[in-house]
Amino acid sequence: MPATLIKGSEISKQIKEELKQEVSLLKEKYNLVPGLATILVGEDEASKVYVGQKEKTCKELGIYSERINLPNSTTEAELLLLIERLNNESKIHGILVQLPLPKHINETNVLYAIDPKKDVDGFHPVNVGKLMLGEPDFIPCTPHGIQELLIRSGVDTNGAEVVVVGRSNIVGKPIANMLLQKKKGANATVTICHTGTKDLAFHTKRADILIVAAGRPKTITAEMVKEGVVVIDVGVNRLETGLVGDVDFEAVKEKAKAITPVPGGVGPMTIAMLMYNTVQAAKMQSGIK
Repeated sequence: MPATLIKGSEISKQIKEELKQEVSLLKEKYNLVPGLATILVGEDEASKVYVGQKEKTCKELGIYSERINLPNSTTEAELLLLIERLNNESKIHGILVQLPLPKHINETNVLYAIDPKKDVDGFHPVNVGKLMLGEPDFIPCTPHGIQELLIRSGVDTNGAEVVVVGRSNIVGKPIANMLLQKKKGANATVTICHTGTKDLAFHTKRADILIVAAGRPKTITAEMVKEGVVVIDVGVNRLETGLVGDVDFEAVKEKAKAITPVPGGVGPMTIAMLMYNTVQAAKMQSGIK
């Protein structure tokens, strides 16, 4: 029996509707409008699309959006000065610098310059440390979206064998840490696999829940999973045939209990959780519980 589709496109709509109501309440009760600043440096076409989607979603939810487009020639010093200004601007509660940045700009210096209270991407070391301790202010958007997909789809993570393929700071490491926590939607036994793993299939075949963020199309085949697995495919790879994930979807769906499609799976959740973090940042900075 083919797998149930875990549709992030539908679950993200639920979350955005909840946020829209919360934003409306914040305006009515506290005269507070959450504000997000997005910074795009250069002319990367994919980045333009992502920033445009974020701007459109802010408008839909009633969140104030400030989009700042900078030329590729922008220096690191100029970018840091802009971030300092936004750190001190009261109507801006969240700051997002769209990655990747041009090669002459040090990404680490830029991400560290953002006030942790406005770091709605959750990449600042203060927020990474709080996440590891199980006391996060902001959870990175894609991992947060993955966890919400599992919770809202009724997938039981308690005691489950979770295998994460990929160890990036953006997805692999944070989602592994989150699912280890003794909390709702977590409390799992987690294994992380990566390019140094000697026998990837040995680990993936043990997974009750398989989260794949390898950055390579069709890394996971049907022979590498067990019957009844839940598969979360984070990959987005543009091929001549269209967008595909890191999982061989057509083959794996015949063995899986549930699986996310690409597109329409994890992707829409990332933007929804960015909006969630922006609303949370506005409340935190205004002393609203």
